[in-house]
Amino acid sequence: IRNKTTLGLEAKKIMDAGQLVKDAVILKMMKERFLNDDCINGYIMDGFPRTIPQAEGLANLLENMNEELDVVIVLEAADHDIVKRLSNRRSCKGCGRVYNLIFHPPENEEICGDCGNELYLRVDDQPDTIQKRLKVYRKQTEPLIHFYKNQGKVQSVNSEGSIESVRTSIIQCLNF
Repeated sequence: IRNKTTLGLEAKKIMDAGQLVKDAVILKMMKERFLNDDCINGYIMDGFPRTIPQAEGLANLLENMNEELDVVIVLEAADHDIVKRLSNRRSCKGCGRVYNLIFHPPENEEICGDCGNELYLRVDDQPDTIQKRLKVYRKQTEPLIHFYKNQGKVQSVNSEGSIESVRTSIIQCLNF
């Protein structure tokens, strides 16, 4: 969307209408992205796939490209920690920078340290919205863990520690 590609603009239209982007469109976007030069030596996907049909589509796409997933990292945390972390995020209305009041607070909780604009709590970072998102995750995305475990691809990381300890654990998983 940011690059105003044909597929990105198609997805934006769908999202602006409050609908979910169809898997076929997302998979086309992923294929285009994988073909970029910066993906030649590998890539990390975050937030995709989100459903079993997307995972199956991704497997077909990668097979057609003579590639496969090396590892699927599952970041594990208790729901109450997820709610606490996300509800403490603040976004800048001007430059879009994201702060966290726990891990990376701004000097002033209301003002962006980069551009001086107002910081705000996004609707999807409010506790009740996070709870709804967790329910959707349990229903649609959590089954992916079993899908990829059956393929021997899952590495779990306890993400309740510090940013540095989680980063170290992720790097260890990537060095399989």
